[in-house]
Amino acid sequence: MFAPQRRERILELLRERKEIVVKELAAEFGVSEGTLRADLKLLEDGGKLERTHGGAIPAASPGLGPAGIESSRSELNRAEKQAIGRAAAGLVSKGQCVMLDASTTALELAKCLVDLDYLTVVTNGLNAAMLLSQNPRINVILIGGVLRPGSRTVEGVLGQGILEDVQADLFFTSSEGFTLEAGMTDFSVYEAELKKRMASGVSRVVALLDHTKLGRRSIAVSIRPPAIHTLVTDAAAEPAFVKRLERERIRVMIAE
Repeated sequence: MFAPQRRERILELLRERKEIVVKELAAEFGVSEGTLRADLKLLEDGGKLERTHGGAIPAASPGLGPAGIESSRSELNRAEKQAIGRAAAGLVSKGQCVMLDASTTALELAKCLVDLDYLTVVTNGLNAAMLLSQNPRINVILIGGVLRPGSRTVEGVLGQGILEDVQADLFFTSSEGFTLEAGMTDFSVYEAELKKRMASGVSRVVALLDHTKLGRRSIAVSIRPPAIHTLVTDAAAEPAFVKRLERERIRVMIAE
């Protein structure tokens, strides 16, 4: 396959999948990851897509500014994420302390929690923190760290002191991929490390993963399967994969 044909195929796959991963496509096309990154850069320079850590998503709408990439991410499988957020909200009770990561799926959960009274929320997501702070009966604790360029996500372990002092009931987290061999994985090592710290002081970890994340694997491991109490996914999840999860004693909730 010549380079122009390969780039056209990349755009076709991006339209079909809404998100592509360099490692997976390199193997699929039989080229090096460096070659594929060069293709993505050329396509990004032409306004055809937005590169992410380890892959690419559809191009953001003009004029979105630095948050364009994050806005595009929020549109991926949006209906599934909204359903997962609604289902996960049923696990939260009045008076609890919960942790939310900065994922777009956790933001959908936050939208379902904003009217709940007497709740403490610990998060590294600026969008979720700003949304939940509108309710004066929700105590919002924002984890400190480094603001990821072009996003509203705080990364790093500068907020470790806060996490050591907080004992939360639930930690709701998503990832770029999940396999039973590796667990939850992300493109960013710093993001994965922060999630490990967040998970260490909670009673239960709840994974929020739409069906496109199941069976996929990224670079950095965040949460191993034995640490996951409940996994919330959507109705398009493969039944065989769900059965494997249940055999590993992971509670599965299917969001309709």
